[in-house]
Amino acid sequence: MADFKLDRTAFKAQTTREAADHAGIYKKMTWQERLMVAAYLNSNAYGFDLNHPPKLERSIFSVRSRSKR
Repeated sequence: MADFKLDRTAFKAQTTREAADHAGIYKKMTWQERLMVAAYLNSNAYGFDLNHPPKLERSIFSVRSRSKR
């Protein structure tokens, strides 16, 4: 296993209120950048490669039209 070191220059000291204020950061981003952040977080949460996401299993879903009255 490789030895990892904490990069102390990548972070700054903050209060808990400053650290919890994520809305300000995301409001400055374009919708495309926010979408890329969401895709990255989903890839980490579900454990798939961001460049090769899993394919949708289409045999599970079915399509039907609603009856018109």
